[in-house]
Amino acid sequence: MRPFDLSGRTAVVTGAKRGIGFAIAEALAAAGADIIGVSASLDPESSAIGDRVRALGRSFEGHRVNFADRSAVTQLASTLASRVSAVDILVNNAGTIRRAPAADHPLEWFDEVLEVDLTSGFVLAQALGRRMLDAGRGRIVFTASLLSFQGGINVPGYAAAKSGVVGLVHALSNEWAGRGVTVNGIAPGYIATDNTQALRDDHERSRAILDRIPAGRWGRAEDIGGTAVFLASDAAEYVTGAVIPVDGGWLGR
Repeated sequence: MRPFDLSGRTAVVTGAKRGIGFAIAEALAAAGADIIGVSASLDPESSAIGDRVRALGRSFEGHRVNFADRSAVTQLASTLASRVSAVDILVNNAGTIRRAPAADHPLEWFDEVLEVDLTSGFVLAQALGRRMLDAGRGRIVFTASLLSFQGGINVPGYAAAKSGVVGLVHALSNEWAGRGVTVNGIAPGYIATDNTQALRDDHERSRAILDRIPAGRWGRAEDIGGTAVFLASDAAEYVTGAVIPVDGGWLGR
């Protein structure tokens, strides 16, 4: 038995150009999955993630989509759902963050973050989930956050969106688990990516964060890949409605 083997399966990974999305796509490919990578600035014909997936012996298909544009996301969802070869795994990872105190937080920023981080994931899960339900099998994984459980500072839109992601994981799992489709989430801790650059550049804030992490370091994007493979695999057949922290021990502190 090879419960973590994803050979013969096709995975869609959003936000795949860099950071956590890149690491998840790479890990799924290493486990045997073919990858459909989607990002707002991805070159469909030439990308580092495409090169990496092909180097691992898997096929890669790229799409450039603005996740703040609902019509573009809806079109992507329709395109992916109508493929001759069905999508087996969906990883809703695309996200953005806007930082400003709540009293001064522009409403357009709040709306943008919810559209990218929450609504776009539901649009894709709904469209691809229908076909998974028809097939009686599928894996959907959302990228949540520590701020799915905590309020954060100066990121009200992000905290609201990521809290909504956990609610969506639970809601979809409740409806779909009995029909062979599992829905789970990963809650990364403080990972060294573009989204946390401002925090890492703030010496005092960075030190306060590190002092709270039992592992004693910022996470790496690669730290998320193994959990994604697990949730996408047969090993997680009875795991659904779960949100797994990958945070160096932050939430246990």
